[in-house]
Amino acid sequence: MTWVKVCGLTGADHVAAAQAAGADAVGFVLVEASPRFIPMATAGRLIAQTTAMPVILTLDLPPRDLVELAEQLGAQGVQPYGNHATEAAAAASAAGLLVLRPVAAGELPSLDGIPETEMPLIDQRSGGRLGGTGESFDWGSLANVDRRFVLAGGLHADNIGRAVSSVRPWGVDASSGLESSPGVKDVRLIQAFVKEAKQA
Repeated sequence: MTWVKVCGLTGADHVAAAQAAGADAVGFVLVEASPRFIPMATAGRLIAQTTAMPVILTLDLPPRDLVELAEQLGAQGVQPYGNHATEAAAAASAAGLLVLRPVAAGELPSLDGIPETEMPLIDQRSGGRLGGTGESFDWGSLANVDRRFVLAGGLHADNIGRAVSSVRPWGVDASSGLESSPGVKDVRLIQAFVKEAKQA
């Protein structure tokens, strides 16, 4: 069964909806430029309430800072971007955390440099944004990927079944496709996405 992460959650009701629907992981964005950004205090409060795996998204954090932040908040996974991402990912993996390593869909050769202890998260990037663009990409480009990975990029309830059957990823991750407006999740969209992903 496909592993499912619902990302960019900002409120307890949306975390509860993701959990109730059967999501395996929930993501919290600690990047201030994102419309889904939440302060660390809010992230800690939401993480304390979740039974799904909490994953934090960070930008430019050095290795020690990332590991310490994850421990402080009670996160079980990390998704590091920007400067220090490679070193921070290695440190987080050594600390026993799940590491989702973001890879732009157009940079698949870089998968060769990602250790097997880390899980590639293949997403679409545009306009200088790290992810969460709501844009999909040609899934056919993944035909030769011969390792487990998480698929992201423009996923929602109406296309997740086709995505899973076409690509057969280990996991899937959605954020903007589950929103009524940028940064505002919709409980019904969350529930529908998780249901369709698990049934695909």
